[in-house]
Amino acid sequence: MRVPRIYTNQTLSLGEELTLSKNSSRHLVSVLRMKVGQSAILFNGEGGQYIGRLTNASKTNSTVLIDGFSAVEKESNLKIHLAVGVSKGDRMDWIIQKATELGVTEISPIFTSRTEVKLSGSRLDKKLSHWQQIAISACEQSQRNRVPSINPILSFDDWLELKHNGLKLLMNHLGDLGLSEISPKDQNIVLLVGPEGGLSENEICVAEASGYTSVSMGPRILRTETAPVAALSILQSLWGDMA
Repeated sequence: MRVPRIYTNQTLSLGEELTLSKNSSRHLVSVLRMKVGQSAILFNGEGGQYIGRLTNASKTNSTVLIDGFSAVEKESNLKIHLAVGVSKGDRMDWIIQKATELGVTEISPIFTSRTEVKLSGSRLDKKLSHWQQIAISACEQSQRNRVPSINPILSFDDWLELKHNGLKLLMNHLGDLGLSEISPKDQNIVLLVGPEGGLSENEICVAEASGYTSVSMGPRILRTETAPVAALSILQSLWGDMA
């Protein structure tokens, strides 16, 4: 059996006996049927990963003894910040999962003029927590040891007021340039993608006036959940760590 990977927000150090969360304990004991003495990989997003040996197999509060550390990192040389219009249904879940697998370092959900999703108060907080957990699960699966942050939702205008360093790209099917025609000056990239229906003409104009370069993915119009995955794959292939 492949050694399972578990994220924890706790401090990790060699020789420490750690009590796992209820969810992690249930996953190891009830789902994976792990026994005392078996190993799991632990990471907390601060870099590297630890080897923990199960010392108490409980469905609610398992404990592991940390007896190994590896400084392995699987982060891309590209630092990609994905800003994406909030979409309906499970599209955002899918985008966040795949973007994490493809190496983004930061994800900013934004409300645009064509966003149909309404979120506020406790429902908004719950959704952000849900998205962060999706990113964590994607890191566990893809063997990343650093978890991309899911930023608070901003309006489109508030997003543009923030200062972002690096190459700023706007997904626009009417754009004249393809990604292969762009050359980043450094390793920082901001990728802006609209929701269902894309960004409005006015939003595109405002973004371009703010320094964004419109890029096209070819002659076909891609769905909002397809566009960022395709773009991220190309960016990593051109300048990142995907061969």
